[in-house]
Amino acid sequence: MTEKEKMIIGLPYMASDRVLQKARLVAQRACFRYNQIDPKHHKERKALIRGLFNSTEALFCVEQPFYCDYGFNITIGNNFFSNYHLTILDCAPVTIGENVMFGPNVAIYTAGHPIHYETRNTGLEYALPVNIGNNVWIGGNTVINPNVNIGENSIIGSGSVVTKDIPPNVIAVGNPCKVLREITEDDKRYYYKNRLI
Repeated sequence: MTEKEKMIIGLPYMASDRVLQKARLVAQRACFRYNQIDPKHHKERKALIRGLFNSTEALFCVEQPFYCDYGFNITIGNNFFSNYHLTILDCAPVTIGENVMFGPNVAIYTAGHPIHYETRNTGLEYALPVNIGNNVWIGGNTVINPNVNIGENSIIGSGSVVTKDIPPNVIAVGNPCKVLREITEDDKRYYYKNRLI
């Protein structure tokens, strides 16, 4: 089994593997080119992302700058929007549903390192997937750690560090991120706190 195959299925692997180094360089160069494109050239920007990601739908916007490890492990659904400075360490699959919005400085980390320093110092790594359901809003400066699932329709408050699964239809915030409350039908009446639409 190759180091790439181990990486993608969640087994320990060596990130120093030459094949993985070359794949990261391809992604780094693609991100560099993407981040240099004049923002008015929407078609060029979309074409580059389509070539980098595993899968995209028709409608999406990834604001510059954007960074990722590989790109080939990222799948985004229709009507995806990410604000400035999105970073996705996609050593394992990152699957993002439809109608998902990210604030600025969102970071998704699938990669991790062993706890014991002797094992960590060998260069051994692991990667576990991240799944984000439909209609999710991730607030700015949020970090999503490996092996996390965020349920559909949920909101993650700004500055959160998501270390465990978040159920659907909730507002969750904090470090570590915890459920604050459920989203209800009454929430349709307000655009911000107690301000009526």
